Amino acid sequence: MTNAYSAPKTLLVLGDSLSAEYGLARGTGWVALLEQRLKAQKNDTRIVNASISGETTSGGRARLPALLARHSPDVVLIELGANDGLRGLPVTAAEANLRAMGDAARKTGAQVVLVGMRMPPNYGRDYADKFYGVYGKLAKEWKAPLVPFMFEGIADQPQLFQADRMHPNAQAHPTILKNIWPQLSPLLGAK
Repeated sequence: MTNAYSAPKTLLVLGDSLSAEYGLARGTGWVALLEQRLKAQKNDTRIVNASISGETTSGGRARLPALLARHSPDVVLIELGANDGLRGLPVTAAEANLRAMGDAARKTGAQVVLVGMRMPPNYGRDYADKFYGVYGKLAKEWKAPLVPFMFEGIADQPQLFQADRMHPNAQAHPTILKNIWPQLSPLLGAK
């Protein structure tokens, strides 16, 4: 007999190129590595990777309602904002979009995991600090797990990036998963 706690979960990953395997061979990005890890644990979580290269928070906000209706996820991991920041878009707009996505997911009963991103120093300290602060603020409001920075242990390692110096290479993705795993695994009943 299956109960709500043992039924397979559905995880929706709503991200940008960092979760969509941009520039990588299929199956080498952190989402694919997550799927492999869960399968090795005989965890039947269904993963829907709805990440799109170039996605902004406004694009994610526009797409999320249909994704929620179609997949009824138990957990929604939001990895968006990097493209907003790289385009210098207003922090207030990114915050409003992230808040709308988290609120929409939570209204369906899904748990939210928020993945933080930092901006390079050339954007100025004030902008970078405000941008990064949004993630902690929202996670606190929602009492949701926060991955403070998916590039922890990677950002200062140029050899872990593709030629564009923005997208991590396949060698970096196990570390990205290692950074995300502690916040995500308990929600999926994983070890």
